[in-house]
Amino acid sequence: MADCAAKVEEFEKKADKMMSECGHLGYADVAELYNKAASSFKFFNSWDQAGSCYIKLAECHLKMDSKLEAASAYVDAAICYKKTSPIQAISCLEEAVNLFSGIGKSGMAARYCKEVGDLYERLHNFEEAIAHFKRAAVFFQDEDAAASAIQCKQKIAQISALLKQYQNAIEIFEEVAHEAVNNSSMRYGVRHHVLNAGICHLCNNGDLGAVTNALERYQDLDPTFLRTSEYNLLTELVAAYDEQDLDKFTEVLIDYDSLSPLDSWKTVLLLRVKEALKAKELHENVV
Repeated sequence: MADCAAKVEEFEKKADKMMSECGHLGYADVAELYNKAASSFKFFNSWDQAGSCYIKLAECHLKMDSKLEAASAYVDAAICYKKTSPIQAISCLEEAVNLFSGIGKSGMAARYCKEVGDLYERLHNFEEAIAHFKRAAVFFQDEDAAASAIQCKQKIAQISALLKQYQNAIEIFEEVAHEAVNNSSMRYGVRHHVLNAGICHLCNNGDLGAVTNALERYQDLDPTFLRTSEYNLLTELVAAYDEQDLDKFTEVLIDYDSLSPLDSWKTVLLLRVKEALKAKELHENVV
């Protein structure tokens, strides 16, 4: 095994030497060596070394003005680095995105730009996550991939809400609801977008007037919303909040969750609403 690993390292060293010495006509041979070395390092689970070789492979392709192949090599490098260094993976994916974008491959640029957003979100770097989801949404729109663009916008809205930027989140959720209502394949999702917006309204200082107005607008947007469990959930939560009935608020959530489990994002926000309601109840009891 050690002999095999040493042989793999020789591939890389030989490629490095050729890279520094050869002219344009020799880069294809260098690229083959780097690709062989990267594949072999992967076999030994030497992810950092494999990633490094893929970066060198990308640089070699760039010297041959093969931007598509260079972008693909950066993606391969990112796949390796995701196992050891998310930051290095992000760096490689950003190189790939810029290359794909530069040669008109907006679909590929969108896919990997969204992946960068996902990685930044996992690292809790929400500012960069939002920036990359916004850029990915533009790429997807360029490709007429409306559903994927909406997914990116949803991510922006969800992160904004977690950061307590509720008004921004509301505006984005309502924007995607308007986009979805006119698309037969996405129309079913309208109820979920406006539910998310309604939850953000409740988080936004418990402005019941704004929630009530929003519910009326959502019915105008999609008349079928009135007959959904999401509509019932919002109206019952608003009623419980208005009555400052913490037990009723909790019961409504439990009943809905038993039929349609709440995702982690909704759970976090609704717990905030519940805590606000509890605080109001305690304050009134003290007074």
